Amino acid sequence: MKTIVGSAPKRRGSVSRVKYDTDYRTGQDNIRFWGLDIHNPVFGISLGLILLFIILILSYPHAAKQALTTARSWSINNFDWLFMSGCNLFVLFCFMLLVLPVGKIRLGGVDAKPEFSTLSWFSMLFSAGMGIGLLFWSVSEPVAYYTGWSGTPLNVAPYTQAGEKLALSATMFHWGLHPWAVYAVVGLALAFFSYNKGLPLTIRSAFYPILGERCWGPIGNIIDILAVLATIFGLATSLGLGAQQAAGGLNYLFGINNDLVTQVAFIIAVTMIAILSVSFGLDGGIRIVSNLNMILAVGLIALIIAVGPTLYIFRSVDTIVSGYTENFMSLSNWIGRKDTEWLHSWTVFYWAWWVSWSPFVGIFIARISKGRTVREFILAVLLLPTLVTVIWMAVMGGTAMEQVTHGIGELSNGITDVSQAMFQMFASLPLTSLLSALGLILVVTFFVTSADSGALVIDSITSGGKSNIPVAQRVLWASLEGVIAIVLLLGGGSNALTALQAGAISTGLPFTLVLIMMCWSLYRGLNSEKHLYYTRSVRLYRK
Repeated sequence: MKTIVGSAPKRRGSVSRVKYDTDYRTGQDNIRFWGLDIHNPVFGISLGLILLFIILILSYPHAAKQALTTARSWSINNFDWLFMSGCNLFVLFCFMLLVLPVGKIRLGGVDAKPEFSTLSWFSMLFSAGMGIGLLFWSVSEPVAYYTGWSGTPLNVAPYTQAGEKLALSATMFHWGLHPWAVYAVVGLALAFFSYNKGLPLTIRSAFYPILGERCWGPIGNIIDILAVLATIFGLATSLGLGAQQAAGGLNYLFGINNDLVTQVAFIIAVTMIAILSVSFGLDGGIRIVSNLNMILAVGLIALIIAVGPTLYIFRSVDTIVSGYTENFMSLSNWIGRKDTEWLHSWTVFYWAWWVSWSPFVGIFIARISKGRTVREFILAVLLLPTLVTVIWMAVMGGTAMEQVTHGIGELSNGITDVSQAMFQMFASLPLTSLLSALGLILVVTFFVTSADSGALVIDSITSGGKSNIPVAQRVLWASLEGVIAIVLLLGGGSNALTALQAGAISTGLPFTLVLIMMCWSLYRGLNSEKHLYYTRSVRLYRK
């Protein structure tokens, strides 16, 4: 495949970047009407399939749930080896990029500068990646494992000291290196091929070294359409299920009915804030909300450390780190496992979910990462979130485990409702009202960040990779996320949401193969550019 070298920059001593020799230009297939700038045919086919799926699910909610959950179970049960080995490969690939010479390559070219401060950059990528999930599951998941609510990892006996350690470390395993490695692969590939090779910011661009000009034809369209469907369905189901969780928390705290009215009101509120945020764009809206997320999260964690079981929390850090290290290989292995039911219900389910979520998070991380080196990118997207998760898990999960092991409060009775677990933990701590208020605000802001960043990502894909997207188009997708969640809640309730979630997770199977190919494509692309940095070093040395 031929490459051409772009015109040399004016700055003395700098080296131009290598671009692919393609005649395709970002947005060349777009159609413009009614203030929209949409890719033909990705926008139309994606929207048509979304509407078709919703109509089918609403018309046949029970049949749709059965069919899609069957497809999800078939994928997880028959391809557990692919999900497990694939995610292990992504972790190894990311560590390889840290130590290889390609780690010095800068996204955007040798002289590119970061668009956002390091703090804002991390706040946005962490909030979009998994902030809302950690808020709920850092409490519920270790308690579930310790009490045997839905099986135990590695068949450890529940209510034992070994079970306590493995409960925390298994939860950390699901939220640590593996999911962030999935995001890092997609985000780095898209950022590199967009900013360094001049290709559109869409999933298809990552396969140009393999597919060549076929990226811009039907194969590329299919890849992008799958990414749109996985993103919109994942966001809509998360918003719908999150509304049920938030309503459960309001019911526990204030006695507000956990009914459709409350759930729909929550979705409307989140959607309206998301529309406002996305209207102001990346710098004026999403960045501000993400920074607010991190400030509130740090405040919540600091408050729990101050009023909670401080010594137990500090000991939990050691428990999580040592347990995560000790059990990493055992939990990463799928061969000869005797806890197959737990493995499929939790680990493989999570891996499929992270992979299906990766187009959304990957494109968003790519969008905000221009100017970072590959090594800096991996450190910030893989290792720093894992470190933050250790602290978060020690505070939230450690506090929950202390209450359960010592018979304190309602949480000591085990998991009765996932949506209420965090608030049950707060109820047994001082300053309950303040902690609960912070928790509720974080639920809203994390959901807003996911919704508006998701709308930005779908806009990028359905506009052919353009970054300057009309405000009306961003508002359209942000609104559609909320509308889909409300329609499914009203028309099919939990059955419809579960069916759509199962459908989204089922896309994890083909996307795992897509990501494996993406690793090879990314390595080839990075390898073609590393000589620029050697040339630059030689020139600077000769001065």
